[in-house]
Amino acid sequence: MRKCLFIILGTLLMTACQETLEQRCAREAKEYSQKNCPAPIAKGVTIDSMSFDVATHTLTYSYTLNGVIDDPSVILRNNPREQMLTQLKNATAMKPYKDAGYNFRYIYYSTKNKGTKLFEATFLEKDYR
Repeated sequence: MRKCLFIILGTLLMTACQETLEQRCAREAKEYSQKNCPAPIAKGVTIDSMSFDVATHTLTYSYTLNGVIDDPSVILRNNPREQMLTQLKNATAMKPYKDAGYNFRYIYYSTKNKGTKLFEATFLEKDYR
């Protein structure tokens, strides 16, 4: 009987300690932002933060652009929405989140015009499947 009780308690503790995918995503986004942001990721592009909204299942990436690409006309000429969608579809690291049907939001801000949003795109499950 005592052995059975320990097995049940052990199982309950292991189950209680496991985090859900939502909790994992929120934790990882927060940890990434705290440890790595802001960080340059390409010429003229800095990632400022990652966040996860549990209620909407949306993983948000916020970036700041500077230099030549800190210009709305340059962004529109390069059709970033299609490029970003292709990258998301091919991102194997995002597989658990894509399998769960999460949304992905990308926001790009200007450095020269602080607070000005240059581009925003949100991809839903129907977009990347």
